[in-house]
Amino acid sequence: MIGQPSTNNDERMVTIPSGRRRLEGILGMPQGVQGVVVFAHGSGSGRFSPRNQYVAQVLRNAGLATLLLDLLEAEEAEDRQKVFDIELLAERLQSAADWLSGQPETRGLGLGYFGASTGAAAALVAAARQPSVQAVVSRGGRPDLARHYLPAVTAPTLLIVGGNDQEVLNLNEYALELLRCPKQLLVIPGATHLFPEPGALPEVARLAGDWFGRHLRPVSASGPAGAGNPYGAQEVRIFQDREQAALLLAEQLKGRPFRDPLVLAIPRGGVVTGAVLARQLGAELDIVLSRKLRAPGHPEFAVGAVSEAGDIYINPGCAVLTERHADYLAQERRYQVAEIARRKKLFRRVRPEAPVAGRSVIVTDDGIATGSTMIAALQVVRNQNPHEVIVAVPVAPPERLAEIRRWCDEVVCLQTPPDFQAIGQCYEDFSQVEDERVLAILSAFAPLLADS
Repeated sequence: MIGQPSTNNDERMVTIPSGRRRLEGILGMPQGVQGVVVFAHGSGSGRFSPRNQYVAQVLRNAGLATLLLDLLEAEEAEDRQKVFDIELLAERLQSAADWLSGQPETRGLGLGYFGASTGAAAALVAAARQPSVQAVVSRGGRPDLARHYLPAVTAPTLLIVGGNDQEVLNLNEYALELLRCPKQLLVIPGATHLFPEPGALPEVARLAGDWFGRHLRPVSASGPAGAGNPYGAQEVRIFQDREQAALLLAEQLKGRPFRDPLVLAIPRGGVVTGAVLARQLGAELDIVLSRKLRAPGHPEFAVGAVSEAGDIYINPGCAVLTERHADYLAQERRYQVAEIARRKKLFRRVRPEAPVAGRSVIVTDDGIATGSTMIAALQVVRNQNPHEVIVAVPVAPPERLAEIRRWCDEVVCLQTPPDFQAIGQCYEDFSQVEDERVLAILSAFAPLLADS
C-alpha cells in the first residue's frame, strides 16, 4: 500500500529542447529508481497541476522518477488550436523521452506515460510511435482522440475513469476495444471527472503506482528484442518482396513428411506467397477466401473477419464494440460476403476447388496483422477434415500468434517484430496485388500440376 505523499524527494527544474521550443519541467529523482514516468497534462494545465503533482509525489514515494512537463510554451498555451493539437503534444512527449534517454541519471530507465484528459491521447499517440514505452496510465483521459493510433500501441495501458463521469467512461470503453495491447479499464465508484471526491485521487495514484511498478524496469534488464517470444523474434529483416519472403519461408518447410500437400493462399497478396511455397514444396495450390470486417468509422481497423462459408470471427476485445453497432456489422458482413462471392466466381473459373480431407494443408498469406482473416480461413479448412493444418507466414505480431495457434497444428513464422505496426513495414516492395495477377498465377499453376 502506498503511503501518504511526502516532500523528501529530490526535485529540480529542467528545460527540455523540442525543435525550436524549450519546454519547462520538474524532474523528481528518488533513490534507486527503476523507471521514469512522464506526465502529459490536459488542456489548460501544466507542471504545476496540483492533481498531477500529488500523483507524481505518490509515484516517487513508490520508487519511480517523475517528469512533470509543460508541453506548450506560455504563448502557445493561449492558442486553443495548439492546446488540442494531439499530434503536437505527442511530439513534445517524444522530445522529453529523447532528452531523458540522454541524461546520465535517467538513461536506461524504463519509460512510462501518465496522461490526463487530452494528455492521455497524446501519451497514447507517442506510445504508438515509441516501442520503448513500457506502460501508459490514463486518468479521466480522452484516449478516443488517439483512435487511429490505438491498434498500434504495444505498451500495457491502464484507463482510470470516475464512475459518475459517464460520457468519458463511454469514450474509454470505446477506446479499450481498439487497443490490442495488454489493457485494463478501472472505474472508481462515485468519482467525477477530476476525482475531487474524498479518497478518489489517492486511489488513482495507488492504481497508477501499482501499474507502473508492475511494468517499468530498466532497459538493460528487458533483454533483447523478442525475448520470451516462443516464435523466436529477432532483429527485424526487410524482405525485398513477397517472392523473396516466400522462398525463405519455404526453406523452413522443406524436407517434412507431408501427406499429399496442399497450399491454401488467402487472396490477394497471399497467392503470390502461396505460389512460391507450392512450387518449392511440390504441393498443389488453391485459395481460401476470407475478408476483414471493418470497424465503424475506421475502415483500416479490423474488428473481425468473415469466411467464404459466411461464418464470422470477432477479434478478442471487440465484442462490446460489435454489439453496440450490430446493424452496421450486419451490413458490413453482407458487403464482404458479396465481395467474397464475386472473387470466388472469378477465381473458380480457372481453379476448381481442391479437396482438403486427409491432406497436409499449409495456409498462407503475405503476413498477419490482427489475424482475423487467417482465423476465419482456418475455420473453413478445419471443417473439411484435413490431416494437419500448418500456418506459414513471413511476418506477424507475436501477441496474435498465440491465438492463431489455437486454430491449427503448427505456426511457422519468419519474424515477429515486437514493435509491429503493419505488414508492409517488413517489405521494400509491398505493392497491391490485383485480381488479374491472381488469375494469372492460378492459371499458370494448374497446367504445371497437370504435367507433373
